[in-house]
Amino acid sequence: MSKKAELLEAIAGTNRGLLATEIDNVRVLSAIQQLEDYNPTPKPFEAKELLEGNWRLLYTTSKGILGLDRFPLFKLGQIYQCIRTAEATLYNIAEVIGLPFLEGIVSVVAKFEPVSESRVNVKFERSIIGLQRFFAYQSPSQFIQQIEAGKKFFPLDFGIDSRDRQGWLDITYLDEDMRVGRGNEGNVFVLTKEKNSF
Repeated sequence: MSKKAELLEAIAGTNRGLLATEIDNVRVLSAIQQLEDYNPTPKPFEAKELLEGNWRLLYTTSKGILGLDRFPLFKLGQIYQCIRTAEATLYNIAEVIGLPFLEGIVSVVAKFEPVSESRVNVKFERSIIGLQRFFAYQSPSQFIQQIEAGKKFFPLDFGIDSRDRQGWLDITYLDEDMRVGRGNEGNVFVLTKEKNSF
């Protein structure tokens, strides 16, 4: 079994980390470390065609992300990180499933700046929270097009003071359909590239 397959097997059943036990987390982190040893793209920012696109979260240890699932009557749907290399922008988009017609979106827009071969500094600039139907939300790409066109979303669409919200992310594994990252708060992220991202 390949190292990639071993990681996917370790992740299976954890619901992106929501259902992961301490033992699961240890197994996943071990599988991540083994996969990172075989990173085919040690300079990810020189491989923009691989980095570019919409990435769906498979697993994380981030309590900030997993905490979105703890609201009564709501469950965490798909989570995406969409990278636009030409604009050095990333869009974190979490779909929240609730009662009929109350499906939500929690999104953060950030700028990134490469500071080494595998690390970017990230500055969060804007947060958007609301109901999918009010935003006419259909897909991450369509939502990003609205943001890039300058649309304001109500009721909650506000700027973020970058002094309060900045961090870094190391891209420790990247191939044509998988990306692994490690963040400044000690969190890990495993994502898969969505086909037909645009």
